[in-house]
Amino acid sequence: MLPIERRGEILQKLMIDGKVVVNELAEKYEVTEETIRRDLEKLESEGYAKKTYGGAVRNDNMTSELPYTVRKQTNVSGKRYIAEIIGSLISDGDSLLLDSSSTALFMIKSISAKHNLTLVTNSVEVLLEVPQGHDWNIVSTGGMYRSESMSFFGAAAEEVVEKYFADYAVLSCKGIDPEKGITDTRETFANLKKVFIKSAKKVILAVDHTKFNKISFVRLSDFDGIDVIVTDVEPDESWKKLFEEKGIELYY
Repeated sequence: MLPIERRGEILQKLMIDGKVVVNELAEKYEVTEETIRRDLEKLESEGYAKKTYGGAVRNDNMTSELPYTVRKQTNVSGKRYIAEIIGSLISDGDSLLLDSSSTALFMIKSISAKHNLTLVTNSVEVLLEVPQGHDWNIVSTGGMYRSESMSFFGAAAEEVVEKYFADYAVLSCKGIDPEKGITDTRETFANLKKVFIKSAKKVILAVDHTKFNKISFVRLSDFDGIDVIVTDVEPDESWKKLFEEKGIELYY
């Protein structure tokens, strides 16, 4: 196994479990503990981990964006559940703006039997997952490509989205807080999603339970910009009261 592949697996375990132990990893990968320590130092320098005595813990950094390959393998059951709910809200003939979140990948599977959809997306992997033999109309935003997220961003992508007005925009975030609203890690991500919000009749926010009461680096939207929130675990009463006050439909 290449070092980059091993670090990817270690990062995935770190994101899921919240911590890793050096001697356990050394035994699993049949390498020295010093090799694992170097892996953890690399992950720490990239902002994903904080080294501790004998291992490392997850660093919930407000500005670090996890590699797409890691994100799409975390909380898979929760994302699949969210995607199924959103899929049930979509009807034949609808038009959708779909972001490059890992949940979006599961959503494509949940709507694969729908007909005559119009799909606008900045995600390369979503395009690759569109079912063969479909009767959908597909628009790729193009723009500045980011390999870590397999997606397009920037002014060119925003200009394409601005040309359309869709039935639904389906997007994700990195944090949702009652005071700070909805946040993301990078301005380029947030800017495109803001255009999504302006270009849709109904905005659906897909947010798993790990994002609640978290604040990321860039403000994306307040709650007035969201029509529907879909999550995988029942929020507590304070959240449900907030959503009711804002007129937001909640599904879980």
